[in-house]
Amino acid sequence: MEKTEAYECLHQNDPLPNLIESTNKYLLKLRLDNWITQKQYEQLSIKKDEVELAHLFYLSKAHKPGTPLRSIVSGLKHPTIKISRFLDELLRPLFDRMASSTTVTSGIEVIKQLYEWSKRNARQDTLICTMDVIDLYTMIPQTEGILAIKKMLDYLNLKQINGLKIETIIRLCRFVVRNNYFSYDSKYYHQIRGGAMGSPLTLTIANAYMFFFERDIVKQINNSNGLYIRYIDDIFITINWSSQHLEKQIDRWNKFDLNIKLKAEVFHEKVQWLDNAFHSNQKS
Repeated sequence: MEKTEAYECLHQNDPLPNLIESTNKYLLKLRLDNWITQKQYEQLSIKKDEVELAHLFYLSKAHKPGTPLRSIVSGLKHPTIKISRFLDELLRPLFDRMASSTTVTSGIEVIKQLYEWSKRNARQDTLICTMDVIDLYTMIPQTEGILAIKKMLDYLNLKQINGLKIETIIRLCRFVVRNNYFSYDSKYYHQIRGGAMGSPLTLTIANAYMFFFERDIVKQINNSNGLYIRYIDDIFITINWSSQHLEKQIDRWNKFDLNIKLKAEVFHEKVQWLDNAFHSNQKS
């Protein structure tokens, strides 16, 4: 946990009682100021006997070489989980619509896109590049993550969603992101950078941030008749460049944003990605 400096140790100071109180107070203020409706207030407010603090555990990334571990903050009963789910249900479909040409949700989608691309562009010297976004969920600063959501809504030219003002959505996003607390090894922690990997909203924030980060890369790949696909923090590129040129571009991309570090591998023949095997000149 020390690597990303994303967590502040609270030692034995249980934050749950204060978090329950602050969550309900914040929602009540939004209701009294007419930012949310009475129905939304009742939907999102919490009761003490229904919540518990999130806890941290580690899950192996089985689809990646060396099977590294990913930290998961499980908070199915966390005080902000209702707000997080509510926001995710609003925002994720919007992201999916915005990024439909560059993101996938399964290996099957990759196979279909690669098959169509290969019919027109595959050559014997075609390269495949896979990139892992290092510690994506914890490397995005919280303020910039919220700004990415605002940029997404501006990009889609939205003034409200389901009757909810954009400012209300941003306020709720900010509250969720700034109130990620969990327990681990008999101690309590506050996440001060990035988002909790178990919170539904975190994925949409990370995806929105990456969408704006990768736009120049996608444009460059498309202009060279290549294929760019991303699945959360995994990127797949196939293109007809020389190895030297591709590696030079990867170095350049890694200078776009200090918060985003791309760990890349370049293949001339076969690669395993999202539990599927791909050849540089055909799908396998």
